[in-house]
Amino acid sequence: MERVRIEKKDGIADVRLVRADKLNAFDQPMFAALVDAGLELAADRSVRAVVLSGEGRAFSSGLDMAAMTGLGERQAGPRLSDPTEGSPANQAQRAAWVWQELPVPVIAAVHGVAYGAGLQLALGADIRFVTPDAKLSIRETHWGLIPDVGLTQTLRNIVGLDVVKELTFTARVISGKEAVELRLATHVSDDPHRDALALAREIAGRSPDAIRAAKKLLNSALLGSVADGLRLEAQLQGTLIGKPNQLEAVKANLEKRAPRFRDPE
Repeated sequence: MERVRIEKKDGIADVRLVRADKLNAFDQPMFAALVDAGLELAADRSVRAVVLSGEGRAFSSGLDMAAMTGLGERQAGPRLSDPTEGSPANQAQRAAWVWQELPVPVIAAVHGVAYGAGLQLALGADIRFVTPDAKLSIRETHWGLIPDVGLTQTLRNIVGLDVVKELTFTARVISGKEAVELRLATHVSDDPHRDALALAREIAGRSPDAIRAAKKLLNSALLGSVADGLRLEAQLQGTLIGKPNQLEAVKANLEKRAPRFRDPE
């Protein structure tokens, strides 16, 4: 892909934004490449966890204003505001939302800056590692805009509404350390990519059926009623218990050895 590189090893997909000369800023090809990458990985049953990071000096500086200004007038193909098939998200939103649609855990490794669309991409991950000196900002009001790359559907489930409002209204830049204090990020790390890969390897060692069911269950729990949540718990458990990977997890633990799981069907 032109803007994104994917390397797969031992069930882990290492996904990198590769526009380092522009601090991995978002242009039309970047939006498209991120969606394509997410869809490709969703179709790969051998993938058990994903690490998402940026090449070079930053995770992503956000929207490439020079490249995107006036795009609506010049663009002949699909527009970022167009709906996408099989998703509630439009073309722009899906660049971040596709990582929530992915059935396996996604871990973002953030260094340098994560502004605007770049931060919203990181918020599309399930877990975030950040360097202490990383710079994060919901940057859109600085440009007279509002965040529109899925933030309303990701950040509302991560931090309190008052925090979201303050960061959005002010476009304030916060450090990685403060991001963790605000719960915008999960862990501070001197080497986010290394630690994200280590966590991905730990996750990849669990039953892939259970991990996929757990992500589906926990994401659904934020949206449905109590009855819906309890019903889904029972339903998903029924798809796991007594199946080959669940039995292998038990057997491996009893025999004190590494499990040998099958790829999900």
